[in-house]
Formats: sequence, C-alpha cells, structure tokens
Amino acid sequence: MKGGVKSDVPMFEAYAPPQIAVRVREVGVAKATAPAMTTLALAVLGGAFISLGGLFYTVTVTSEPGVGAHWGLTRLAGGVAFSLGLVLVVVGGAELFTGNNLIAMAWASGRIRTGQVFRNWGWVYLGNLLGALGTAVLVILSGVHGLADGAIGETAVRIARAKADLDATEAVARGVLCNVLVCLAVWLCMGARGVADKILAVVFPISAFVACGFEHSVANMYFLPIGVALAAVSAAPVALRDALSNLLFVTLGNVLGGTVLVALVYWFIYLRDSSREGNGS
Repeated sequence: MKGGVKSDVPMFEAYAPPQIAVRVREVGVAKATAPAMTTLALAVLGGAFISLGGLFYTVTVTSEPGVGAHWGLTRLAGGVAFSLGLVLVVVGGAELFTGNNLIAMAWASGRIRTGQVFRNWGWVYLGNLLGALGTAVLVILSGVHGLADGAIGETAVRIARAKADLDATEAVARGVLCNVLVCLAVWLCMGARGVADKILAVVFPISAFVACGFEHSVANMYFLPIGVALAAVSAAPVALRDALSNLLFVTLGNVLGGTVLVALVYWFIYLRDSSREGNGS
C-alpha cells in the first residue's frame, strides 16, 4: 500500500474516480499545510510556467500580414501550445491558484480549516502574480514582441484589449467555464500513473478552454500586463483600470468554477459519506 492506494495495479491502468477523489483530498491537505515560503516559491514557478504557455500561444496564433488562416484551427493550435504551461506545472512541479481550488475537497471533508484554504490561495495567488509579471518583463526585454515585423507585439496588445473589454458578467462566466476545464485537467492528471498520461490528460481540456476563449486568471496576469505595457506607446492604450477589473472578475469566476462545479461536486459524489472515504484504498 502506498498513499492509501494499492501498489499492485499495472502502471498503464488509471486510478478510478473514487481513488482520484481520495488522492485529490490528500494532496489538498498537503498543500494547505505546506510551509509558506515553499508554497510561494512554487507559485512563482507556476506563474512563470503559465506565462511561457501564454507566450507560446501568442506566437502560435500570430499570422503574417496578408496571410489568411482558419480561425478555429488557429485557436486549436494556440490551445495546444498554451497547454505547455500546465504540463510544466503538473510534471515539473509548481503551485497554481486555479488548480488549487480543488483544495476545497479537503476542506469539505473536514481535513483542513477555512483559514488554511485562504492562506494557501493567498500565497499562491501572490506567487503566481510575481512569476507572471517577472516573465512579462523578461519577454519585453528580450524583444520577442518585435518578431515578425512587430506582429507578435500587435497580437499581444489585441489579446489584452479583448480581455479588458469584457463586461463583468462575461468575465465571470468565462472564468467559471475556464476553471471547470482546468480543474478537470488536474483531476485527470491525478488519475494518471505516468508522465505521458499526465501530458495527454492536460492537452484536451486546456486546448478546449483556450480555443473557446474562456478566461484564466493566472494567464491574464501575463497577458494583461504585457498588453498594457506594449499598448502604452500606441494611439489606443489598454486602460489599467479595465485590466484590473478583468482580473478581479475572472478570478471570482475561476473560484466558483473550480470549487463549486468541480471540487464540491466530486466531494458530494465520492467523499460526503465518511463510510465511503476508504473506497480509494
């Protein structure tokens, strides 16, 4: 036995959903009780990893002037590229605010206190923000936005402007839908036994949320600042107030989607009855 799960199961066989629920709960306890500085450092990495995925997405969806492209296929390609971020998080090891909404399963099971949940979310959100801002600064200093005769920078500005123009209802709703898919990607990863399985589990849900235009708060910690910075020298700058408003409402939507529609739904199905908590053993 290891971690409450039988170790004689073939490596190619995924964990069953009840087992995943127990694993997610136990990981939630570990995350909520981890040292603050360890959590912060891992969160900085998480913000940087997602930002690299955001940069990869920006380059992928940029087309040469005068060259037509199929909109849907371009979005799909961008989604696959953006998946790099979560692959780095789950395989390389990092903390991500959106994925950590699954900690609500440990909270609902009575294994951690409310204060521990908000402590983890606070440190991880701060770390993700620092990692994303640092990456945005490095990207600007590197001059990547000048590639393709400046088309990469123009795409970055368009992305930020589109996000900043969303109204509150749209931002919350897109945030909800986004984190349903992100947390389901993390849930599927918890059912995987190998690195290749985890990567495959990430690609489809993440590609879906990106292609559909849903909103991810940590990704926006990169997309919005770099767009604001690059648009500042243009005739139509992206308003900082609108960018901050988007981040606020998207974060709210992410929390609702991840905690209520994924974590608490699976807790209700598999963990609400203490007599069933051993199903993953």
